[in-house]
Amino acid sequence: MLASANPDKAREMRYVLEEIGFEMVERPPEVPEVEEDGATLEENARLKAKALAEATGLPAIADDTGLEVDALGRAPGVRSARYAGESATYEDNVEKLLDEMERHPDRRARFRSVTIARWPDGREVVAEGVVGGTITHEPRGENGFGYDPVFVPDEGEGKTFAEMERAEKHAISHRGRSLRALAEKLSELDLTSL
Repeated sequence: MLASANPDKAREMRYVLEEIGFEMVERPPEVPEVEEDGATLEENARLKAKALAEATGLPAIADDTGLEVDALGRAPGVRSARYAGESATYEDNVEKLLDEMERHPDRRARFRSVTIARWPDGREVVAEGVVGGTITHEPRGENGFGYDPVFVPDEGEGKTFAEMERAEKHAISHRGRSLRALAEKLSELDLTSL
């Protein structure tokens, strides 16, 4: 089961996981959103996976992702979704990031994603995916969400994530890498005993 209540993130995770061969169960709408108050990406992913596994009795997969900008001391990091405030939109966060970056010539950044598969009995598998890149001076592209319009991955041939087709993005994205690393770890387990 996907633990994410964010429909954009859930859509991306489902796309990658189903491409790998996982069958995903919809997150029950009656399960409330989980407060992401962890100090790290791993803590937030664990909070979500644990809450959903306990609420449903099914194994759950959750991730947390952060954009780490070198010139900003690796901010926004774990606060990426709330960078411009608790009820910030994607556009609000991007605008704040670009405002903060105006005075910095160093535009290096990375997306980091931590994914956890957790069972109701507390067993879990953790994986991470990272992609380096740079922050643009203005948004470009219509695809994706969040910071995708201002992030050019090193392997992206100069395109932002928002300028890429879905398969192109997920072949190199932090979330795609994290989910594939998780799938590889899961394939080494005897899942019939879990």
